[in-house]
Amino acid sequence: MGIAQGISYLHNGTERCVVHRDIKPSNILLSSKKIPKLCDFGLAMWTSAPSVPFLCKTVKGTFGYLAPEYFQHGKVSDKTDVYAFGVVLLELITGRKPIEARMPPGEENLVLWAKPLLHKGKGAIEELLDPRLKCKTRHSTQIARMIQAAAACINSEESRRPGIDEIIAILRGEEEPILSGRKKSNFSGLIDCYPQLQQQTKSEMNSHLALAMLGVSEFEDDDHLYCR
Repeated sequence: MGIAQGISYLHNGTERCVVHRDIKPSNILLSSKKIPKLCDFGLAMWTSAPSVPFLCKTVKGTFGYLAPEYFQHGKVSDKTDVYAFGVVLLELITGRKPIEARMPPGEENLVLWAKPLLHKGKGAIEELLDPRLKCKTRHSTQIARMIQAAAACINSEESRRPGIDEIIAILRGEEEPILSGRKKSNFSGLIDCYPQLQQQTKSEMNSHLALAMLGVSEFEDDDHLYCR
């Protein structure tokens, strides 16, 4: 929740929206009081307003956390950070890293592995949850909210991905007032269905996965405009 609130401040708390572009666990620090702090703003950029995308020539960040519209087309907005935050939530829930070469074929990418499970709704909680987590029953409500928030964040369609304040509302259990214009739901109502994900070409996804496994952290796309 603390990181989501920090992202909200970047996106909505100042005169200009700030997109971090590299939200991941290694850029999250804990204070002596266990308060999470978002760090490393080396890739951060100003935007004119939240949800107003622009094109970026040099796509930088960490593979596994990059939103589809960003790594494929260089399109940057506040939704870029929302997607990355969703991957972080999935890591917390599953205990997995975003890219794991040791996994069976087809399961190396955390998001691609999780999406069909998220589409099942609450029945997928046991399959998604890290078996090392204890007190699952006592915290089942909070876990369900985290899964719902993660599902919303990793929607591959930028236009259907909520803003960070809506994600905070989901985590607090207050999504109805904030999401009044959306269909309230099980998890699958907040994500795109798995068949839609498969519309992305195999070459794009395989290229992304291959580069990630090589440890490449950034790449350039000369077909787009420079970031300003």
